[in-house]
Amino acid sequence: MLKAYIVEDEPLAREELKYLLTESNQVEVIGEADCLRNAVKDISKQHPDLVFLDIDLNEDNGLDVAKQLLQLKPIPAIVFATAYDEYALQAFELNALDYILKPFDEERIRKTLEKIIHVGKIGSEEGRFNSSVKKVTSGKIAVLVEDRIVLLENDSIIYLESFEGKCKVKTMYDEYIVSDSLIVLEKKLTNTHFMRVHRSFIVNTDHIIEIHPWFNSTYNVILKDQSKVPVSRTYVKDFKTYVGF
Repeated sequence: MLKAYIVEDEPLAREELKYLLTESNQVEVIGEADCLRNAVKDISKQHPDLVFLDIDLNEDNGLDVAKQLLQLKPIPAIVFATAYDEYALQAFELNALDYILKPFDEERIRKTLEKIIHVGKIGSEEGRFNSSVKKVTSGKIAVLVEDRIVLLENDSIIYLESFEGKCKVKTMYDEYIVSDSLIVLEKKLTNTHFMRVHRSFIVNTDHIIEIHPWFNSTYNVILKDQSKVPVSRTYVKDFKTYVGF
């Protein structure tokens, strides 16, 4: 049975998470804390297998707790359990095994535990867990898909499309409907190969294989997956300059 420690300053949220973990019959909650100082001190003594960690801890920051936990031997698996999705990228840079959002859901907790059990090697020399989640670099972005955070490699993204207040991200392997707007995702994509070609579309120019003239001096671009994306008149000049024709 896995030994877990909960760092959460909201009593109700702490009790809810404790209940769900206990009900799984796979976890024993061996300790709780509501602040950075108590958490790190206690965890260093109790050596839990995994730590469920909130981001917003009164005057503390859960990311700072995680940084200190990475100095422990053995290192516990870290799962961020928070109401804020915007810290996902930073969390995975700290080798978090998972990132779950409040309110907690029994099925989501189950999936988290399955992931931990799948990748965990208790008692290894490197630490209690060998995470299969490697450090995230600028080559990835984190997006919110329903109740989970998905990390997408920039190079795998073919295009992004805005519709009905949401955004579709089409990759080489799948497509995702995300809650972020196209403007928000555009700011996350620092890779210079991404270009807005329409008010509703951003394309990865590395995936363009053909450019077809369309009406009124506009174009359609054909992408590697055979998707067709319009280039509107507003963006034609910049597009032609970038492509070089």
